[in-house]
Amino acid sequence: MADTRLILAGCGKMGGAMLQGWLRRGIAAANVRVVEPFDAGRQAAADQFGVEALASPAEVPDSFAPDVVVFAVKPQSMDDVAPAYRRFAGPDTVFLSIAAGKPLAYFEAALGADAAIVRSMPNTPAAVGRGITVACANGRVNDAQRDLCDELLRAVGEVAWVDDEGLIDAVTALSGGGPAYVFLLAESLAEAGAAAGLPPDLAKRLARVTVAGSGELLYRSSDEPETLRRNVTSPGGTTAEALKVLMGEDGWQPLLTRAIAAATRRSRELAG
Repeated sequence: MADTRLILAGCGKMGGAMLQGWLRRGIAAANVRVVEPFDAGRQAAADQFGVEALASPAEVPDSFAPDVVVFAVKPQSMDDVAPAYRRFAGPDTVFLSIAAGKPLAYFEAALGADAAIVRSMPNTPAAVGRGITVACANGRVNDAQRDLCDELLRAVGEVAWVDDEGLIDAVTALSGGGPAYVFLLAESLAEAGAAAGLPPDLAKRLARVTVAGSGELLYRSSDEPETLRRNVTSPGGTTAEALKVLMGEDGWQPLLTRAIAAATRRSRELAG
């Protein structure tokens, strides 16, 4: 991957986290061009990562032929961004998008029908190298380009691929939004603890560390979540009593099923 020539469109939190991972994995800073319209963003990219930062794709010289162009801008900005990269489309360049809600057809329209495009959906734990990304390629992506995109995405966590692009909407609902649901769990635990009489600061601390520690245990363990749950639950004990409520007919599972369904529908609406 050291010789990969890469253009990164957008160097915000996600783009910056990915760039940091790529440099750690051996991509040479001299082979990277960051395109960032904001002065502060360009300066930060140059200072932090030692890469050349440009204000627009028009400033990328014709002599710089990228192996991959990564779109890491907000979806609402994509109409102003993607078409400007059409000149790089060709058999030797793959476009990798991490923007939610923008399907392959959108990029084919913006970049040309011959463009090799990978659509991906990462999640925010990528910022600490613990994300998971699901990706889908169009028919122009060859095996080498798919492998390159896979390696680039693995710089910030795990990667899975799907052939059916329609699954990306459910992925967005589950893993894309999932961190927010986990953070809400921590909020709700803290509120419940305070309602049970704990000082609010202690309740927040207990909730935060419990959620974080449980996630780490789940990550490191080879056991299924069901097994880990049962290991914590003594028959007739306090946890079992709480689980009667959480696993009841109006408990977490039907609630989360409705929530994921709602988010999936919204993702499809945004994709147009």
